Amino acid sequence: MADLRARADEHSVLDPLSQTPASAGFLRVWRTVMSARVALSIALLALSALVIYNRGGALSAMAVCCAAYALLAAYTRWFTPPLATRRALEAKWPQSIGVDVVVFALLHAANFASLNFAPLFTVPVLTAAILGSGLLSLATAAAVSIFLLVDAWYFASSQGVEITGPVLQAGVSGIGFFGLAMLAHSLAVRLASEEATARLSDSLVRMQIQVNQMVIDALNDGVLMVDANGVVRSLNPAARQMLESPGAEARSAPFVLAGNPAWLGLASLAAQSFVGGEQSATLELQHPRGVVRRVQVKTRIAQASNEHLPSLCVMFVEDLREIEARVRIEKLAAMGRMSAAVAHEIRNPLAAISQANALLAEGLVGHADRRLSTIIHDNGRRLGRIVDEVLSVSRVNRGVSDDAPVWLEVHSALVGICDEWAGQNRVDTRLSVHLGVDARVRFESDHLRQVLVNLLDNAKRFASSRAGAIRVETVHGVSQFCVLVWSDGPPLDPGVQTHLFEPFFSSESRSSGLGLYICRELCERHGASIGYARNERNGVDGNEFAVVLIADGDSLDPGGSASNPSDPDRQTSVFDEDLRVEWAQSRV
Repeated sequence: MADLRARADEHSVLDPLSQTPASAGFLRVWRTVMSARVALSIALLALSALVIYNRGGALSAMAVCCAAYALLAAYTRWFTPPLATRRALEAKWPQSIGVDVVVFALLHAANFASLNFAPLFTVPVLTAAILGSGLLSLATAAAVSIFLLVDAWYFASSQGVEITGPVLQAGVSGIGFFGLAMLAHSLAVRLASEEATARLSDSLVRMQIQVNQMVIDALNDGVLMVDANGVVRSLNPAARQMLESPGAEARSAPFVLAGNPAWLGLASLAAQSFVGGEQSATLELQHPRGVVRRVQVKTRIAQASNEHLPSLCVMFVEDLREIEARVRIEKLAAMGRMSAAVAHEIRNPLAAISQANALLAEGLVGHADRRLSTIIHDNGRRLGRIVDEVLSVSRVNRGVSDDAPVWLEVHSALVGICDEWAGQNRVDTRLSVHLGVDARVRFESDHLRQVLVNLLDNAKRFASSRAGAIRVETVHGVSQFCVLVWSDGPPLDPGVQTHLFEPFFSSESRSSGLGLYICRELCERHGASIGYARNERNGVDGNEFAVVLIADGDSLDPGGSASNPSDPDRQTSVFDEDLRVEWAQSRV
């Protein structure tokens, strides 16, 4: 921005009459001057007609000269294209300014009707000064001055009068033409410089407005601009998402804030801001579909510098769930750094407790004692699983491993993982597996098991009990292979989707919030990606997680489809010929 401002200062001192394309202002001046020449020619033609009438109708040379000048002026105005550059006037001097000088010189020298035509020379001098360069304006003034001096000398010689008076008068007129040319050209240069600076400043302002708009649109917090009448003049996408209920059609500004009952609190706060200044409040947006969104609102008043422009109330709207989630993530992240160090200390006593409980369970007889032992065993396993997840986070490294890539036969691995998981969780017919073309993918077997089991556990937690409620399928492209885990659970809240793969974030109190984060880290380690989307299977909406893996192209069937053509339940195809990693990232 500073560089652009420096360029603006540089343009302000450059000669605007250089060989640059003509601006709109220059074209307007050109047309105005050419129209003035036409009007002047018509006036001279009318004057010649009056002279002919007074002399009894005899055609004079003055009338012929004025008629020819009128035709040339009209032709230049309407049939000659405007100048492409300011310097181009020098090349067109003969058919524009030169014609004026010659015609006015003839009228002045012939002394038609004893009239003084010397003031007419102001027209070509001003034309050269305004539309041409400084040199052209001085040359035109010099040509006019020389003609006046020669005409004065000739007049004095032919009339036998003292030469001093006519020559002195011609000299004074010439000096006036030189001063007029210099003054008019200086003003033209100044105005052209101001115009160039104004155009560049306008471009800078427009660019700054675009940058500000992009920044506002990218904010996670909502921003609304409301006038004194309660009309929303502008809002960013985050504010539009907060105002509208899920599934409702997005509304574009302008609209009345009080027109929706859910927004009455915002409208009232905006009205209070215009009266009492800055406001801050916590509001609840009651949407028609029963969705309640709690928001923190802060207002600022943007006072208009012009009394004819309205002042605006700028409202900054933050979703309290986002604020609470950020605070929770910061706290849990700090705890997570500490827990990684403590996990090792927890594991050893936990193992001892589990082993002692197992030894005690061998000698227990009573039902109540066995039940207590089972509770100790189950909670010990749960604590062990949490410790393992915490330690897994510290072991997983970002990026692709520097070791040699490990290639895995994906179908045999998927079948084994799904069969083992189905047996352990007793899902029966709730899980259905649909595998397409087999392939070798770059992924470690244990890591793939950890990712898939985590996704299946999440699917089981929210899926229904009907057959096919959980679905695992594969699709492929030219060099990538995708594993899809779909379930018919309810849609995720938009606030949950935003932090879905962040560490220590979970919508359940009994979860550590590390499962999906570990999945993402493991995928990135092998050059893969993971994403979430809301998709439909067999007419039923559900949550779908996609794991896009790097595949060995030689192991894929080159004639295969991007989806399994033999699978009648496959309702949609979201993959192109080449399964790009951006698919999952763009749908999170």
